Amino acid sequence: MGNLIEAKKTMQGVAKRVKEMESRGDIEFPENYSPQNALKSAWLILQDTVDKNKSPVLENVTSASLANALLAMLIQGLNPDKKQCYFIAYGKKLACMRSYHGAIAFAKRINPRIKDIVAEVVWQGDEFEIEVKNGSRQVAKHKQTLESIDSKKPRAAYCLMLDRDENILACEVMTWEEIRSAWKKSIIKPLTDKGEVRSGTTHSEFMGEMIKRTVINRACKRVINTSDDSYLAKAARQSDDEALKAQIDEQVDENEGGVIDIGLDDFDESVGAYEDSEVNNADESGAEQPDPDGGESDSVGEGQDLWGEDPEWD
Repeated sequence: MGNLIEAKKTMQGVAKRVKEMESRGDIEFPENYSPQNALKSAWLILQDTVDKNKSPVLENVTSASLANALLAMLIQGLNPDKKQCYFIAYGKKLACMRSYHGAIAFAKRINPRIKDIVAEVVWQGDEFEIEVKNGSRQVAKHKQTLESIDSKKPRAAYCLMLDRDENILACEVMTWEEIRSAWKKSIIKPLTDKGEVRSGTTHSEFMGEMIKRTVINRACKRVINTSDDSYLAKAARQSDDEALKAQIDEQVDENEGGVIDIGLDDFDESVGAYEDSEVNNADESGAEQPDPDGGESDSVGEGQDLWGEDPEWD
């Protein structure tokens, strides 16, 4: 892209375009969601975000991919300041990836009947039964003991989406093998070559939490992919497809056109490295800390005018 001035112009263009879409009724934001604040948060975060080569993303990614990533964030009603999404650079392309929290928020927006999303791990020694109804797995029975919970040997996990009366709207069940298959595609490599959870990783220290996140992400993605809400679902699927294509293109370049192994269902795990910091309070997001001296002279910091004379949201 070149410099922050050009990036700022791209951000202003996105702000203007989204304002026009809102005035025409082409887009509707969630209650208490401020697109202007989300853009400002994204701007501050992006200035300190680097790619895997430790280069500032705003100096390397294309203006088009920056605009698409920001539009994807706004249309889905996500706020990076609330850890609902992350910006990840794949080569010259920037992608907006929904986080665990973002997936939950967006699924609830797609289907307003969803009041709560809960997940549970099935450990060795649990009494657990499933049944198939209308082609979908349903949890028929799950009983735990303190001993089974302490076994730290997972067998499966499930996610339930509940309405206000705690009726089950949807159920997602994943076996331990399916969960490990997803983790194998994670860029942080939480599994050894033998398929065992690597000691010292977040997946090892907080195994139950990470298993729940995986099955919740899968359940939320199913809601998004089967939604009838035209512009919301289309925007989410398009954002996912663009991010997947960017990662594939990067891997093809790195492997000089060789065979790569990545699937749609496993792609969510590429956000894992960015979400680990939420679990263990460590800064592993790939973003360097702000320069205490203020950074570059053309940087726009908090309190400065990012939007120029572009119209403000009401």
